[in-house]
Amino acid sequence: MIKTVITSKGNKTSSLFDPRFGRAEWFCIYDEDKEETSFVENESQNTVHGAGRKAVEQIVELGAGRVISGDFGPRSKELLDQFKIQMVVFQGEGMTIAEIIKKIK
Repeated sequence: MIKTVITSKGNKTSSLFDPRFGRAEWFCIYDEDKEETSFVENESQNTVHGAGRKAVEQIVELGAGRVISGDFGPRSKELLDQFKIQMVVFQGEGMTIAEIIKKIK
């Protein structure tokens, strides 16, 4: 079972992709086995320091095996590597979460 987290600007599949990892507003969790999506608010989006690190902690808690975002900072990359979470850098400005899910199916 693979759960993929996609950074999002909203909490619906019609929401736009958010290219920011640590400062994304929402995380879309796509369960590939069940073909289901759910959304959780990024708890670190307004954090002054360490937003990427805190976002990684949240991703780990969600049980994700892969993260799709526009960019990952050096500390985020290091932590995601440690937890063996695949990072996919995606240039999807203007795309909806539904369109991205369709591409990864």
